[in-house]
Amino acid sequence: MQRFTQLFRALDETNKTNAKVQALHSYFDEADAKDKVWTIALMSGRRPKRTVNSNYIREWSAELSGLPTWLFEETYHIVGDLGETVAKILPPPTGTSSHSLDYWMRYISAMRDLEIEEKKSRVFAAWMQLNDFERFVFNKLMMGSFRVGLSQKLMVRALAKHTGKEENELAHRLMGQWDPFTEDFENLILKQKPADDLSKPYPFYLAYQLEGVPADIGEPQGWLAEQKWDGIRGQLIVRGGRHYLWSRGEELITEKFPEFEQAIGLLPGGTVLDGEILPYKDGQVLGFQELQTRIGRKNITKKILEQAPVVMRLYDVLEWEGKDLRGEPQKHRREILEHFYAQLVPNPLLQLSQLVQFNSWEELACIRERSRESNSEGIMLKHKEGTYQVGRKKGDWWKWKVDPLTIDAVMIYAMRGHGRRANLYTDYTFAVWKGDELVPFTKAYSGLTDAEFNKVDAFVKRNTVERFGPVRSVKPELVFEIAFEGIQRSTRHKSGVALRFPRMKRWRQDKPAHEANSYADLQAMLEQYGN
Repeated sequence: MQRFTQLFRALDETNKTNAKVQALHSYFDEADAKDKVWTIALMSGRRPKRTVNSNYIREWSAELSGLPTWLFEETYHIVGDLGETVAKILPPPTGTSSHSLDYWMRYISAMRDLEIEEKKSRVFAAWMQLNDFERFVFNKLMMGSFRVGLSQKLMVRALAKHTGKEENELAHRLMGQWDPFTEDFENLILKQKPADDLSKPYPFYLAYQLEGVPADIGEPQGWLAEQKWDGIRGQLIVRGGRHYLWSRGEELITEKFPEFEQAIGLLPGGTVLDGEILPYKDGQVLGFQELQTRIGRKNITKKILEQAPVVMRLYDVLEWEGKDLRGEPQKHRREILEHFYAQLVPNPLLQLSQLVQFNSWEELACIRERSRESNSEGIMLKHKEGTYQVGRKKGDWWKWKVDPLTIDAVMIYAMRGHGRRANLYTDYTFAVWKGDELVPFTKAYSGLTDAEFNKVDAFVKRNTVERFGPVRSVKPELVFEIAFEGIQRSTRHKSGVALRFPRMKRWRQDKPAHEANSYADLQAMLEQYGN
């Protein structure tokens, strides 16, 4: 655990890629095999589920520290992170621990089914043998909120340095279902497995946003174009007489979309397709919100299947007849995809993503501007000679999204941020005018510079009207241009709308509050762009 917390601190204290890779490389060279497995799991997003409710953590830490509840809550609001707050207020430890990370992960897991008093006893025992930073990491692991500023790509790079294996091979090994409680380093990373797990997807290739103009990336003749859809990116796998559906976030979502069991009869074994799962009804792509009724449900009923039917728009073929095609040029993979799709028994569940025909960048720009008419986010550009790579790489794939929708709104509430912004008010609620009343409709916490956040924070502290726990109501004076990707009707929000990916595009210091947009403007956008 000591070595792991030292690694966590080293990763947390630098933004330099090489320094992070070196810290991980050194750790892998020194850690024992079981701790390596846990570190790989934690660094690739396989966080254990929470075993102790955060309310108990607050209550027990206040008790052990001798702080009254009100003072603990005030401290928490200032610090902004519960795990860090608890670590800072506890009394000094009465002992030390040399236990491994594996020991503590099993210690935490074992608390899941204990009675409350037994949990409390084990938490106290842990706190009193760990130092401040070890307590902080322990708390994050126990509460299921462990995160570190590290991409899986960097972790794989460090692992490649440690083992001498290729990054692509390691990235593939870490995909799929494996359990750090039962897996060992030899089997997971080192052992040759010719008949690898049939369910494993390939690492996804991700596109960069095209910031300039497409002419910057070359002549149009060298590129394929297709619509960019807003759904769930996934890989559909048929191997060994079974089918598997994986999301880009490495989540096995086969049970969430039982319709795709039909793929077993449609696709030959040894097939892996890359595409987008989209809500689709009456010949039209619906908004992303329709998919959320599927994602959050444990049981997918017949009613849900009828209300939110889906299709998969096929972008690419990664494996065909058991052969890995990722090293083939994009144009060749597209030819294979079109050829076998033409031979499939027609089924509305699988749809080929159509190429956009264009002769010039200007012509494609005009097509892109009309993307919202078909609920598309814009255009995807793929180089004809490009291979299917791992992760986000510049060069061969670009997403050329339509400009976001925008609306000017008044900030009415503010909350403190998290992490390095825990001492600043950076999370805001925005409203538009409905007559003389301000109607809240969205929240946003990104898009400003550090200097702007500091200025808004100072405004919040000077202009607080009321306090509601961690939330401050402020004078409605500041106007911000809010950018968002889409707008939907919503019964969950009082405003009746929900925005997709809202963020602050700019602070409208040139505009007084009474000139912000109205609720009628918001409704007009809903009528034009919503579903």
